[in-house]
Amino acid sequence: MERAAKKDAVEALNQVFKTTSVAVVAHYSGLTVAQMQKLRMQMKQAGATVKVSKNRLAKIALEGTDVAAIGSLLKGPTVIATSNDPVAAPKVAIEFAKANEQFVILGGSMGKTVLNVDSVKALASLPSLDELRGKIVGLLVAPATKLAQLSNAPAAKLARVVQAYASKSEAA
Repeated sequence: MERAAKKDAVEALNQVFKTTSVAVVAHYSGLTVAQMQKLRMQMKQAGATVKVSKNRLAKIALEGTDVAAIGSLLKGPTVIATSNDPVAAPKVAIEFAKANEQFVILGGSMGKTVLNVDSVKALASLPSLDELRGKIVGLLVAPATKLAQLSNAPAAKLARVVQAYASKSEAA
């Protein structure tokens, strides 16, 4: 790799690390190209990205970022998964690690907080941002639905009473 290409790679990685809220580091040796493509596709669908770069360049790119703590994990063939949603990258990484034993999660970082493997698993078990938004909307809509049902209930009861009298008089 030429010096200019290395500089561009470091700048691109630095930009990714500055804008991400969570980063997960894992070893990927032994994975096939098809498995790596599957990982990339799953990450993309979840709104996350996967980066494979030279560890030396990644360590340089980490300087001055919130996720700089993952620098100590960059040893051997590593892959870095990042996302703006704090749950997306860990969730996909944990699911992929369950299906592929060659994919070994080393740890990660959420902001300035260093995450070990158990912390990454705990983060992955949380509901995603979209799921939380859905729950909040459901909670906000529920009282309005109850109010609508309560306001319609007296009219419905009155209609049933009138119907009962009507059917009673027809039978007589």
